[in-house]
Amino acid sequence: MYCRPLRYILSQHAFAIQSQRGLRRLNLSAAGMQHGHRGSRPGCGRRLLSLQPTPNPPQSRSTAEAVPADDPGSIELSSTVPSEHEGEGFDGTASQRTASSAAPPQSCVLPPTEASHGDFPGAPPEGIPFTSSLHVVAPEEHVVWPVYRVLETDGRVRSGALVPDLDQAVVRRMYHTMVRLQAMDTIFYNAQRQGRISFYITCTGEEATHVGSAAALRPEDPVLAQYREGGVLMWRGFTLDQFADQCFSNRDDLGKGRQMPIHYGTAALHFQTISSPLATQIPHAVGAAYGIKLEDASKSAEDKRCVICFFGEGAASEGDFHAALNFAATLQAPVLFFCRNNGYAISTPVKEQFRGDGVVSRAPGYGMHALRVDGNDVLAVYHACQAAREVCVREGKPVLVEAITYRVGHHSTSDDSTRYRSLSEIKQWHGQEDPLRRFRAWMEGKGWWSDEDEVQLRDEERMAVLRALERAEVKPKPGMEALFEDVYREKPWHLREQEAGLRDHVEKYPDVYKEGTGKGH
Repeated sequence: MYCRPLRYILSQHAFAIQSQRGLRRLNLSAAGMQHGHRGSRPGCGRRLLSLQPTPNPPQSRSTAEAVPADDPGSIELSSTVPSEHEGEGFDGTASQRTASSAAPPQSCVLPPTEASHGDFPGAPPEGIPFTSSLHVVAPEEHVVWPVYRVLETDGRVRSGALVPDLDQAVVRRMYHTMVRLQAMDTIFYNAQRQGRISFYITCTGEEATHVGSAAALRPEDPVLAQYREGGVLMWRGFTLDQFADQCFSNRDDLGKGRQMPIHYGTAALHFQTISSPLATQIPHAVGAAYGIKLEDASKSAEDKRCVICFFGEGAASEGDFHAALNFAATLQAPVLFFCRNNGYAISTPVKEQFRGDGVVSRAPGYGMHALRVDGNDVLAVYHACQAAREVCVREGKPVLVEAITYRVGHHSTSDDSTRYRSLSEIKQWHGQEDPLRRFRAWMEGKGWWSDEDEVQLRDEERMAVLRALERAEVKPKPGMEALFEDVYREKPWHLREQEAGLRDHVEKYPDVYKEGTGKGH
């Protein structure tokens, strides 16, 4: 098949398309067809289009009806009518021809089709759907992430909730750890106020996030914490003496006095030493998880490890948070990101930190699994972390868990939280929403706890913390040599010179630097 060549001149005419039932029609002013251009396109009818409105709209004609050249109206032709001779001119007086004399070739019949999905770079296997509806999506249109909860505030199990399969011994140990952590916070905080230690941070109100998550992990799972996760370390066996030694920076401090208080760490318990700058541990956790993924590649899912990384919602505003989550998702690193959303980044409330539905809502943007949990419900935290860990080790993927909780205490001993929040708010969370109170009520309902157990445990833990504090306080400080160790395998010349200079200085002023008293150190 071939098309009839058309000669035409478009002086002040432009092109326009008028669609109706798949046919494209041509409107040309007859006055504009005195000079033309020869051309042909085999297999298709010629399409001449005009944006110029016709002076006299054409009456009903057949698609191939000829119109005299002096007709002030226009010619209406089907864009798919085939021509008879290749190269034959057209001057407006073409021989009449009906559309039925020859059927258009199948190659020219283009049924209207619409793509449903686009295969763009980075698109999921099914592609990205197209839409003809223009709509700017508001954040309020997204469904708010629910909070997973097992226990109500009075200790009752929620309707339809699944209670984790924990025996009585494990449950009592979990509660025991929460009580010990609360006792240590109270006594160590008061010790700082007395000037016995330089700094302290409490975990009051967040005990369930520590113990629930720690109990769901394996002891060999590495932990990269922020600075409010003492309960995780306590669950793994870090003793009260070790906590006290670190806060006093004495000779038994595993960090050899090089860190400020509450910056715990122990390789034996797979707990990385805490670092003060916010969010630095988050990308480190991704690197550790990726290394574990390579090391455990040949192991079964039951023997594989995952990394857990703790941080507050304030740290989620740091750039390291976003870079780390993106790396974890693209590398499919088995890391459990545990965000403690306790309402405040020091003095900045959540509503002033970011817009949107908390921290968990960011996970879909990185293509990451996620869930939100009631951080004051220790059973819910345990269940959530248990499920998240399964995704990490069995699928080799990261998971973001946002625990909604509340920081009852001040941010640290350098903070006065009553300057930016009301006492009534603090009392409400310390009373009705207290995680220990909720857990204890559930235990009592099962007959696993009593008032006598409560009194005895709290007295024992209070005395144990006081004794550990007293022992740590009288221990001497680390020797001066500790300042120059553990950086190089073999001490270089410049460190040896600095060490010798320091010793000469101390010997010159013996009354100022008294070994073992802590004065001057």
